[in-house]
Amino acid sequence: MRKPDGKIVLLGDMNVGKTSLLQRYMERRFPDTVSTVGGAFYLKQWRSYNISIWDTAGREQFHGLGSMYCRGAAAVILVYDVNHLQSLQELEDRFLGLTDTASKDCLFAIVGNKVDLTEEWALEGWDKEGSSPGKAGGGCVQAKVPKQVQLEDVLALYRKILKYKMLDEKAVPAAEQMCFETSAKTGYNVDLLFETLFDMVVPGILQQRAEGLAQTVDITSYKPPKRTRAGCCA
Repeated sequence: MRKPDGKIVLLGDMNVGKTSLLQRYMERRFPDTVSTVGGAFYLKQWRSYNISIWDTAGREQFHGLGSMYCRGAAAVILVYDVNHLQSLQELEDRFLGLTDTASKDCLFAIVGNKVDLTEEWALEGWDKEGSSPGKAGGGCVQAKVPKQVQLEDVLALYRKILKYKMLDEKAVPAAEQMCFETSAKTGYNVDLLFETLFDMVVPGILQQRAEGLAQTVDITSYKPPKRTRAGCCA
């Protein structure tokens, strides 16, 4: 198997939908899932590059593994549940420190999943097919709840991440570009999330390749230094 050109890692508390997001994108389905044990990954070919996407466990007992999975990551997707403010706070309290092993130029995206369960979603009439919720499928309509996490909360966390990483806001993508709301169930914004990040990590891949070539010595063109006459010790 060809070595991946770059790595993207999903972090977040249990039950925020990390696995569902990844399976919606890679397998185009929304399966019944169980909590991830340890970690799992997919390999995605994006243009001429191979990018590995790692799903990690949110359970406390697997918390220490996240640092290992983040090692050398080109991008980290921090996932929370828009209906649970605590899941956003956990990103800062439990998961941000795990990214210390990521690439120094690592990109960060903050993703609020499960917007299909909010009242705002119902009022807007969004669903996968573009029709009003409840018309497709013919099943029971799940009661909607007010969204607990607001955009200003997410933007504030993004700024905290930049401060923690000692990154200049002017040298990284704007917060509005890196904060997403998604629905793994309907597919809303899932493709946009992953493909935006793929496009963003490609320049880093090219830079790594260039640096690697610069460090390679061409022995066929190597010329030994000219010998000088042996002289007396000075």
